Amino acid sequence: MTHKFFITFGRRIHNLLFFLGGMANLCAQTFYLSFMPPYKKDRVIEQIKKSGFDSLPIVSLVALFIGFIFALQTAYFMQRIGSEMYIASMVALSLVRELGPVITALVVAGRVGASNTAELGSMQVTEQIDALEAFATNPIKYLVVPRFLSLILVLPVLTLYADMVGILGSYAICVYKLGISSSMYMQVTFDALLFKDLFTGLFKTIFFGMIIAFVSCYEGFNVEGGAEGVGQATTRCVVISFILIIMADCFFTAMFYFIFP
Repeated sequence: MTHKFFITFGRRIHNLLFFLGGMANLCAQTFYLSFMPPYKKDRVIEQIKKSGFDSLPIVSLVALFIGFIFALQTAYFMQRIGSEMYIASMVALSLVRELGPVITALVVAGRVGASNTAELGSMQVTEQIDALEAFATNPIKYLVVPRFLSLILVLPVLTLYADMVGILGSYAICVYKLGISSSMYMQVTFDALLFKDLFTGLFKTIFFGMIIAFVSCYEGFNVEGGAEGVGQATTRCVVISFILIIMADCFFTAMFYFIFP
């Protein structure tokens, strides 16, 4: 029993170190090749459409209902102490600083990250990536860099959009359900928000985009075992991306707490 435990433990440590080394190598090559010509503008624009514009419907739906839910849950307590007017500030701050960036990143990781892994994994098992190398095309330059650039550009924009949609959902609940005047809601919302709140929320999304791009592409490049392997890699991509996004959010939240008290 003890022998098997150490074997399993050692195998897990080996897999973790292999994953970290592979990710570090992919990150280094991607950063380097992002600044080296030729620049694939058309592929970047194509990926921006896939990861940004095509994600608008689901981001809109999720953000709107988050605004509804958070306003209703906050109202449950605030009405008990007669402070309904502060619902707007609580919702706005929560969305801009935490909920907007994290929820948007998780939605994009589930949609775009899984799609990237499935697409690259299918190319790997059908040897299309090997064909690119045979034609003297760097797979990381051709496949990873456009996805990396598109995600770090698109995710802050999607997050800002999600913040506005979430605040709109909260506005609808507060004005039409709780009887708060429209002018009062807008005034309390804008009085509560500061530039540092917007900055801290959007700054994190750049790193969330990096996490989604690197994890999804790494898992896609390392698919083994045909169609079953593609499915397993897609699952790993989503799970690892979710965990790393939450960990990164915790780190940046703690960091900004001390920088911007």
